[in-house]
Formats: sequence, structure tokens, C-alpha cells
Amino acid sequence: MKKATLVILVVLAFGMFAMAQIGTPTSDVLGAHLNYGRGCAGCHAPHSGERGNGIVNGDTTSGQVALWGQNIYALYNQSFTTGGGSYILTIPSGWTSDPVVIDTATCLSCHDGNLAKGAMMKNILYETVPNTYQSQTIPTLIGNSGNGAGNPSYLADHPVGDNATVGCGGSYNWDCTIASNGQIIPGPLMLAFIQDYGFFVSPVTYNNLPTVQCTTCHNQHLMNTVKVTYDGGTCTGKPTGCSGLPSGNYITMFFIRAPYNPADGNTLTNQTAQFCRQCHGGESNEFQGANLPTVF
Repeated sequence: MKKATLVILVVLAFGMFAMAQIGTPTSDVLGAHLNYGRGCAGCHAPHSGERGNGIVNGDTTSGQVALWGQNIYALYNQSFTTGGGSYILTIPSGWTSDPVVIDTATCLSCHDGNLAKGAMMKNILYETVPNTYQSQTIPTLIGNSGNGAGNPSYLADHPVGDNATVGCGGSYNWDCTIASNGQIIPGPLMLAFIQDYGFFVSPVTYNNLPTVQCTTCHNQHLMNTVKVTYDGGTCTGKPTGCSGLPSGNYITMFFIRAPYNPADGNTLTNQTAQFCRQCHGGESNEFQGANLPTVF
């Protein structure tokens, strides 16, 4: 009888655990990227490329890739220093196979605010955030965020670009290895973390190394929800999107690729810290010998 009661309690606890994190979006999943009602056409001009959005700058390749309709031309051949000064973000001279173009420069064509100014960006936060933020006018323009235009602003941003690579080993990175094709192969500690949270980020391979681009952390098409498929956290044949969390649609914010909801009012939650620990293994619970679940 006691054993049966224990089993019931465990089942109920697991059910409550799942209910606490899985939620249905209450607004359109495209969120701020509805572009004040313009929707998909705000970024993907179905006709005439960026000229279809009223931007004329001499870019003859405009719209030929992803029907892109924003001003990426102004960013060609530009270099910015990110991450406090150690990482150089360099944009090629045109649409090339370099992932920094499609996975970072396209984002900057709206979110730069320094050189690429054609986008309909108002540089204020669209989402509801905790009161601890004090203000919802959090800057959304990376290159002109109130810290001065150009490099002064970029210096204060997370490293991004072809030389912002994900590392493995040592006292700071996860106990992983980098395969010859750039895929991250988790070690025992990282697998334990994936069991407790997951690996949702999507590093972009360049020169056979996993690099951090804008799309590594952000899914530009889903602002408030992320689909989690329980796979036991093994990551077998699945380099990203693997997790030991219960399956379901999870609440997220800021177009983050993973469960990330500081606005839920739970001061004990560690889900936003868990998101950062996907790459920063040295600050994880598992790295310190503690296998702790994600608190939602």
C-alpha cells in the first residue's frame, strides 16, 4: 500500500512539474516580428527584394536569397568588435556561403541601427518583462543602443561571428569534443545537463568549427514558444533540440530557442541560467557535481 501511494505521489509530482512549464501561447508566435502588422513581408519581400520595402541602395543581389527585403548592403565589408573586444565580427562583401551573412548579417539588417537603418525598428522592448527590469524601453538596436553608435555599442554585446567559436574541455567549457564536421559531441557531464535541461542552441559550422551566430540562440520565427520533444537527453543522432524535459510547447521570450521565461514570477527558477549553461558548462550545477533539475 505504501509503495502504491509513493508511486501515485511520484506520478502526480511529475505531472505538476510538466504543467508548470508547458504553456499555450496567448499571442501570435511571430510576436514582434509581425513588424507592426506587415508580418513576413517586413523581412521577406515577396517581390523586388528590398526595393519592395522602399529601400534603394544599389544592391543588385537584393532579394535573391530568402527573398530578403532589408538593407544588408550597408553592412558589407564592415567589421565590428564584440564581446568586450576579443571577437571581431566581419561581414563579407556580398551574399556568400559564409554563415555570418545569412545567420547574422540578415538579423543586423534590422537590428543594427548604426549603418543599416531602413528597418521599421523602434528600439524598444515588445514583450512583457519582470518589474525588476524597471523599464520596457530595453534597446533592441545592437549597433546603436544608447552606448554610442558603432563599436562602442557592439563591444557590450555577446560575441558573435565566425571567430566566436564554441569550445570544449578545460575548466570552463563542457567535457565535449568537436567532431571533424564541427558537430559537438557531449561528454558525461554535458549529457547529464542535457538530461536536466537540454541542448537547444544551434551553433553554425564554419571551417569545421561550431560558431555562435545570431540564429544560434534565437529562432526569429517563434517569439514566445518552443517545442520540446523528450528523448531522454541522449542526443543520439540529434546534435541540437535534444532534452530530458517532458514533451510539450514551452514558454519562452525574446525569440530564444529554449525554455526561457523570467516573466513567470517564480523567483526560484533557474531556467534562464540553464539556457546560458548550454555553452558555459563551467558555471553549471553538473560541472560542480550536482545533478539538479530545471526549476520552472
